[in-house]
Amino acid sequence: QDYFTNANRELKKDAQQDYHLEYAMENSTHTIIEFTRELHTCDVNDKSITESTVRVIWAYHHEDVGEAGPKYHDSNRGTKSLRLLNPEKTSMLSTAVPYFDLVNQDVPIPNKGTTYWCQMFKIPVFQEKHHVIKVEPVIQRGHESLVHHILLYQCSSSFNDSVLDYGHECYHPNMPDAFLTCETVIFAWAIGGEGFSYPPHVGLSLGTPLDPRYVLLEVHYDNPTYKEGLIDNSGLRLFHTTDIRKYDAGVIEAGLWVSLFHTIPPGMPEFRSEGHCTLECLEEALEAEKPSGIHVFAVLLHAHLAGRGIRLRHFRKGEEMRSLAYDDDFDFNFQEFQYLKEEQTILPGDNLITECRYNTKDRARMTWGGLSTRNEMCLSYLLYYPRINLTRCASIPDIMEQLQFIGVKEIYRPVTTWPFIIKSPKQYKNLSFMDAMNKFKWAKKEGLSFNKLVLSLPVNVRCSKTDNAEWSIQGMTALPPHVERPYKAEPLVCGASSSSSPHRNHPLELLICFTVLGSMTRSTHLWS
Repeated sequence: QDYFTNANRELKKDAQQDYHLEYAMENSTHTIIEFTRELHTCDVNDKSITESTVRVIWAYHHEDVGEAGPKYHDSNRGTKSLRLLNPEKTSMLSTAVPYFDLVNQDVPIPNKGTTYWCQMFKIPVFQEKHHVIKVEPVIQRGHESLVHHILLYQCSSSFNDSVLDYGHECYHPNMPDAFLTCETVIFAWAIGGEGFSYPPHVGLSLGTPLDPRYVLLEVHYDNPTYKEGLIDNSGLRLFHTTDIRKYDAGVIEAGLWVSLFHTIPPGMPEFRSEGHCTLECLEEALEAEKPSGIHVFAVLLHAHLAGRGIRLRHFRKGEEMRSLAYDDDFDFNFQEFQYLKEEQTILPGDNLITECRYNTKDRARMTWGGLSTRNEMCLSYLLYYPRINLTRCASIPDIMEQLQFIGVKEIYRPVTTWPFIIKSPKQYKNLSFMDAMNKFKWAKKEGLSFNKLVLSLPVNVRCSKTDNAEWSIQGMTALPPHVERPYKAEPLVCGASSSSSPHRNHPLELLICFTVLGSMTRSTHLWS
């Protein structure tokens, strides 16, 4: 039966029954329910199912439902973030496919809620070119809920092996400088995710001078009960082959360059930032490297704890194309590459906008762009082929016009300190620009006006090659394009024929499986 909860968390039977049982099975350990539902039911008590992240909440009681309805579940409950319309593509590999592991060795997990642990690794030296064709998590048995997500970054190649000697907490003031060169995400896994398989015509190249030699493994440990004495040995397994595929995969980081010039006022229920991969950068890089364009097959959208939604928009000659990826219900703790339903081509002169939505209602001070999870990011990582020499296509908004908004007139020049110091007016004199922004009295009205200003400001273009080389366009100033802001989604169509709605007659089938000890019958309920 189809139930919903009201504002008082009371469970009510839905007058419009939209969930249809297809199969059920129960034994002494499992209850399995398989059911279907339209993606858009037009029932005010149902959530529409889109390509965004969905928080699925599950609960069960040991007794079946009686006439009075389901009984309270007590502690038999949980939640899981899933992308229901973007399941992993599973590819069966021969057991003979070689692999190597990038796995932490005896990492002591502190007795605190959240720990980010970073460790650099050297990729094995190959005598010939190899292609990585699949990456999967290696989670220590019993630590399935401890290891929350794993990111793998490509680092600078100009190191010696001394950087491999020890791991360190990420984003810590004493973190080794070498870690700061590891900026491009080449793989991401989140709790509940499976492995990632490259398309059959694409592989991640290893063994040539252009390929990663050093990588950084970042593991987020979640220890909400502050357990002591935990030691972890988790990481990633990379399957590779000398049976070279047609194309090398590349990764482009697009969006807002991570810097203090990315500013979000406090107390805002909604604030939007944009990062621009400008047509000037894509024009120069693609014309030089691949005039026929590159083909994107997967995207990772990335923000931090204030992030609520991200969309990667694609424009050609001023016309908006289909969005490359979006997540209107972003969950920081569930980040993985989304496969595109169809590969999307990016041509010279196209431009991309990474549009991020934040909520800072619970914050009393400014939120700044930065590496810490309390700082923010607005990034998209595009997996594409064939690989070209473009690693970053991003932008930075002008900071002086942001400061003029709060009344700053002059800063001390030349700039010799960071963050730089304000000279006038008197109320900000000798304050850093960060302290001045925090001193300003932010209210919702000012925040909305500031948001409108920031989205219209000229941007400084970042257009980078591998190992910190730059395309000539880097550093130029560009105006953000005139586009509809924010993105307006097509209205969801329900009760229409399949010809007028791409999702109609495409019921979503979910398989729900609960594990319960003992042989009692039980009732289950699920909300999304």
